[in-house]
Amino acid sequence: MKNFKILMTAFIVGFGLLGFTTIKHDKNKPQKENAFAKGYEIGDEATDFKLKNIDGKMVSLSDFKTAKGFIVVFTCNHCPYAKKYEDRIIDLDKKYKSQGYPVIAINPNDPLVQPEDSYQKMIERAKQKGFSFPYLVDEGQKIFPQYGATKTPHVFLLQKEGGKNIVKYIGAIDNNYENSNDVSEYYVQDVVNALLKNEPVKMTKTVAIGCTVKVRK
Repeated sequence: MKNFKILMTAFIVGFGLLGFTTIKHDKNKPQKENAFAKGYEIGDEATDFKLKNIDGKMVSLSDFKTAKGFIVVFTCNHCPYAKKYEDRIIDLDKKYKSQGYPVIAINPNDPLVQPEDSYQKMIERAKQKGFSFPYLVDEGQKIFPQYGATKTPHVFLLQKEGGKNIVKYIGAIDNNYENSNDVSEYYVQDVVNALLKNEPVKMTKTVAIGCTVKVRK
């Protein structure tokens, strides 16, 4: 009987240690899965993507063979901040596409959370505003977490270097979302102009002002 009690005690202790190890492992799991949730930092290589455009075609950064870089903007239909910046995003594309830095707009929002950002509504909005750039849908919301986009709009300015897309700027378009006539700091324009002149980028990060990305819970 004594030996049996000793054996049972050893079994219970061993099982408890195994359970503790398992719980500890499970707690660490989410940290590994969310390790990239912070997104890119300046100098990181941005991986390419393949997303559906409003014309139904799939678009990748690699499709733009002659581009020197990209003005990647996470934006959407419904957000009042995004609407304030629509004309300025169009102007950026018209000004810099011919110089090698086209705008690539991506809608990161889940349409079940915000119906105004559905694919059909994207088509309608792009036609209404006369978008001159791709307006892509992040189906499955796989791309915006890689970049670390948290707002609409949120800009990631990339430059091609040795076949890689290197992050050169992250943040806002300028310093006045309310009124384009009262802007005193043109963040994105200044960065692109510096890159075109092979000059150092003075302002590499700013705080993006806008609506939060809409994710299904």
